[in-house]
Amino acid sequence: MSTTRQHPPGDRGPEPDGAPADASVASGPASAVHDGMVRTLLLGSASGIVPLARDFTRQALYDWGWLPAPSADRRAAAEDVLLVVSELVTNACLHAEGPEELRVSYQGKVLRLEVADRGAGHPAPRTPHRSGRPGGHGMFIVQRLCLDWGVRRIPGAPGKTVWAELAAPS
Repeated sequence: MSTTRQHPPGDRGPEPDGAPADASVASGPASAVHDGMVRTLLLGSASGIVPLARDFTRQALYDWGWLPAPSADRRAAAEDVLLVVSELVTNACLHAEGPEELRVSYQGKVLRLEVADRGAGHPAPRTPHRSGRPGGHGMFIVQRLCLDWGVRRIPGAPGKTVWAELAAPS
């Protein structure tokens, strides 16, 4: 697990240095939309979804100045983001009929990850958490690494969006 420091309540890390806005669109089996500090990757028909989501997020971290990381703490913060992306996308694959979309946004002191899926379930960390057992650690990891996380549903619409917020590196 990472060495990312927890910030005091109400403090979400330092203000970002600011990164240039980017407004390009890519297409292919999965399509990506880039709009400044918000990136969207459509995953519905893609294969190799978890590595694709990690690569997409890694590129956003490069574009926003999180990578290359000049220190171990900053590198750990970027690795935490990639781990949380992996966990959220994997959970959507295993428990929610697959992910439809990954949205990565960066504003102020917070990076927000959102994974939309078609599932009706509600993710939750297993309790009690048993670290020695295989499997079932995804939402526990998300809970430990993130400032906050939750589930958003639109009344009358199928599926949900699982979101998580991480502090910007100091």
